[in-house]
Amino acid sequence: MEPARITDARLLAIQKELADREPIFHRVEHGTTRRAFEAMTDQEFWEVGASGRRYSRAYVLGTLEERYAEPIEDQWETRDFFCQEIAPNNYLLTYTLLQGTRVTRRATLWRRTAEGWRIVYHQGTIVEPE
Repeated sequence: MEPARITDARLLAIQKELADREPIFHRVEHGTTRRAFEAMTDQEFWEVGASGRRYSRAYVLGTLEERYAEPIEDQWETRDFFCQEIAPNNYLLTYTLLQGTRVTRRATLWRRTAEGWRIVYHQGTIVEPE
């Protein structure tokens, strides 16, 4: 039932670069300010949350600004990364995120630009217990 998800050898370095940025907006080493989040996201960025709701870039940036106004403790684990090149300089990175008992499948569309990596789209889907 599960698809074969083996990253092509030529993309392993890119997969590593992107995996080191996931989960997006949880890696404090990449910044916790609105300016840092703006730099991470493409102008066209949008997101579908685990709820199925769509969120605009402006909404996500505002939510993140509120979230990081005070220090938070955030425990998580990532695994099962898979990277595909979907167009020149555009990559789909998928993985599993564990946050306590909550398990989600994540997909982030990344674009490599002259200024660095930019997130174009992100989605999280809750995995139902078997």
